[in-house]
Amino acid sequence: MGKPVVAIVGRPNVGKSQLFNRLAGKRLSIVEDTPGVTRDRLYADSDWRGRNFSVIDTGGIEPSTDNEILKFMRFQAETAIHHADVIIFITDLRTGITASDEDVAAMLQKCGKPIVLAVNKCDRPGAPDPDFYEFYNLGLGEPFAISALHGYGIGELLDAAYAHFPAEEDDESDADRIRVALIGKPNVGKSSLLNRVLGEERVIVSEVAGTTRDSVDAELENEHGKFTFIDTAGIRKKSKVEEKIEKFSVMRSLMAVERADVCVIMIDATEGVTEQDTKVAGEAHNAGKACIIVVNKWDLVEKDGKTMKEYTLRVREGLAYMPYAPVLFISALNGQRVSSLFELIVQVYEQNHRRIPTGQLNSVLAEATARVQPPTDKGRRLKIYYMTQASTAPPTFVCFCNDARLFHFSYQRYLENQIRGVYGLDGTPVRMVVRQRGEK
Repeated sequence: MGKPVVAIVGRPNVGKSQLFNRLAGKRLSIVEDTPGVTRDRLYADSDWRGRNFSVIDTGGIEPSTDNEILKFMRFQAETAIHHADVIIFITDLRTGITASDEDVAAMLQKCGKPIVLAVNKCDRPGAPDPDFYEFYNLGLGEPFAISALHGYGIGELLDAAYAHFPAEEDDESDADRIRVALIGKPNVGKSSLLNRVLGEERVIVSEVAGTTRDSVDAELENEHGKFTFIDTAGIRKKSKVEEKIEKFSVMRSLMAVERADVCVIMIDATEGVTEQDTKVAGEAHNAGKACIIVVNKWDLVEKDGKTMKEYTLRVREGLAYMPYAPVLFISALNGQRVSSLFELIVQVYEQNHRRIPTGQLNSVLAEATARVQPPTDKGRRLKIYYMTQASTAPPTFVCFCNDARLFHFSYQRYLENQIRGVYGLDGTPVRMVVRQRGEK
């Protein structure tokens, strides 16, 4: 990436996510007084002194631990350090220097990257607390007193980081980058698929449902184009969302759907379409996003010559409201058909952003109304004067008629099917808006 990358690291529960949210300008990372809440690398864009940069929030580093999740969090933090141009090492004034702080500092000194030392929770403006000066003992240069909660000292901290930014280059335009959200219920294989397409252990994969809590962004460029993949926490039934942290995770997943261009709806092949799958897919459908239904763990299903066809029919039956979405059978574990996903993503994205000229639309309308007459009610017949496309993403068509009450939803669906029959519009929902003559 052309933008400088700043990684925020430190031991658990010192305020890394709070600083990340302040730099991002919005609450992207979960903040909770529980060590280990942030587990995966989390990216966001920020700017300082007219310079755009990326900031990475990382899980807390526990230098010595036997816990598998904590070990992986350390690995993820080390990966973030490797990709960063500048590292902000954040410590806690209230606890002072701990053995873990000293171990992390020793690890950072070996990485060869510029390090800016931040002492968080200096919540009172003015002269720093006398305990602040002990942080010089870490041997990382001048510490900066900050309050991630109140915003004190953040400007000075960013000035210090800015001094280490690499020389500015012309940023390559990301206007053609496709944002792809991987959504589904917990433990369906979203993180495994992300790691497979990226070719690295980018997010934690565990058989424990709910391992992914934050939404994680990862950029990728290949022969098919530029992509930003968003791995999201699994969306569970509201009755099961008891932990405050998990409530935030569900909210992040729904936010990820909103900012995505394409939603990859993942289904567990060993379970089939469940009630929760229909709700997850419904979020993407209602948001008007381009959609692909991906049936994962296909390697675990016993197959014969008709298995895929029969399974597709069951998927169509379970997700009857989105017959437009293509179905792809994959195995994120062994990579089966994963390469086909990129072609589908580009295809449905283009269909979701397709614009049809008004003249062509009205030719389809004239042919459709000649084939099937518009409905009547009490001797009054619906007259459709013309149709035009108002917007894309999703394609939205406005029909102007004599009486909106006569425009039954079944006839709207008929017209939608006629448009799809001519122009395809695979992978995208279609909106039909009815306007009565004289109505603004």
